[in-house]
Amino acid sequence: QVELVESGGGLVQAGGSLRLSCAASGFTFSMYAMSWYRQAPGKERELVAVITTTSGSANYVNSVKGRFTIFRDNAKNTVYLHMNSLKPEDTAVYYCQAAVTGVVYWGQGTQVIVSS
Repeated sequence: QVELVESGGGLVQAGGSLRLSCAASGFTFSMYAMSWYRQAPGKERELVAVITTTSGSANYVNSVKGRFTIFRDNAKNTVYLHMNSLKPEDTAVYYCQAAVTGVVYWGQGTQVIVSS
């Protein structure tokens, strides 16, 4: 079965960096786009970044452009989100998402807290 397992969250000061990882299994990873979402307390879940398959082209929500980078390692079935210049407003639970043959799968999430 499809499984997505995030890791790498934590507490960081504003201006710091974190790298999130999402290890995928149960499907042919290289064939599917992968996404990172986040949900802050009291807010709706929002799309942060998405990366396509072999071309690796990516798109970002405006609020993270120039600070976050999504990339993937198809050999390791892993997608990453490297986050620089973190701000308190980046505080959220970050989720990995994959849509596999029309079914949307989510990881359990990893908490990121950015202190001011």
